Amino acid sequence: MDKLDQMIAEALAEEDRDILASTAEQGFFAQLFAPLSGRNAWVGWLTTVAIFAYAALMLWTGWKFFAATETLSALRWGLVALFSGVVIGMLKLYLFQEMQANRVIRELKRVELLLAKREG
Repeated sequence: MDKLDQMIAEALAEEDRDILASTAEQGFFAQLFAPLSGRNAWVGWLTTVAIFAYAALMLWTGWKFFAATETLSALRWGLVALFSGVVIGMLKLYLFQEMQANRVIRELKRVELLLAKREG
């Protein structure tokens, strides 16, 4: 914590300190699991379940790809495995964008609190 943060913390009232503490920067795992709670938690859970389902599909079709003896059969299994990998990547990007949006909203709340304290 640098000197500016320390001066801000000293200037705030007890209620404001509680609000500021609730908007403190979170660690990676706290941010990772944040989309799994709240009002839209069902979307996060659905995305997580879909990631695991596509991972299982990718592993299974990848196994079939390497076990295939014919070229056409291997191509079919390989394309399904590749498609599953792409879907997993897209779903992970969605979750990481949710993490970033939550981080931006938290910082905006901190700025709003600091501006309200300055005006009041």
